[in-house]
Amino acid sequence: MTLSRRAVLRWVAAAAAATGGSTLTGRSAAATPQAPQRSGIATASARRSPVPPPSAPPEPVLSANGWPVDAASNSGGCVWSRPVAGTGFDVDVAIGDAEVVLVHVVRRFHYEIDTLLPGEVVGFKRPGQVSGYETDHASGTAVDIRPGHYPPGVRGGFTAQEVEVIRDILAECDGVVRWGGDLEAPDEAHFWIGVPPGDERLRTVVARLRAWTHSPHRGAGVVPDVRAADRRRRARALERRQRGHGR
Repeated sequence: MTLSRRAVLRWVAAAAAATGGSTLTGRSAAATPQAPQRSGIATASARRSPVPPPSAPPEPVLSANGWPVDAASNSGGCVWSRPVAGTGFDVDVAIGDAEVVLVHVVRRFHYEIDTLLPGEVVGFKRPGQVSGYETDHASGTAVDIRPGHYPPGVRGGFTAQEVEVIRDILAECDGVVRWGGDLEAPDEAHFWIGVPPGDERLRTVVARLRAWTHSPHRGAGVVPDVRAADRRRRARALERRQRGHGR
């Protein structure tokens, strides 16, 4: 059967309406483009904030003399209970160079000034227990020898002869040890390392003291003549320097 032109046009129009609207020229209607859907991973990644760079480790807390403070003794840090040879007791101090020097000071006091008993030498103190110059205890770089006998603020607890021995000990340590008797507000029980870690003077003193442990007639336990002219000159020269510099 032959369709009339009018019937064909009606049929085309009906087909176009049924398929969403094609034109008489045969061009199909373009669908509105849709934005591509992001995957769940991509969306989560877009929401995530940039990863910050790693922060620098916190600066160590230092005691007044420039040594790192420890939280407790015998707990994996630098401060440990160390034996004081010849005395029968230990003292909590920073192991290494500070230990060598402070133990030497305590031993000479024990042999040349008065016999010390367990509990009469105080080393480490927790950071929350100390302030000012006493923070040196928190780094294990200070000792108090008989603090009950020589209380802070009181001068003259030692005899003149005992002070001569103390001055000789300080001179023997080449000034790396300081004495609280030289403070403006005295603390005659207090002895501390007066140089920072790694100081060349400290290394030299430590090397000498360690060598003395293998040398007869040297070191603590061998009582020297503290009034010998050369020793007195060194001790007096150091006293003038240390008294003038306070802390």
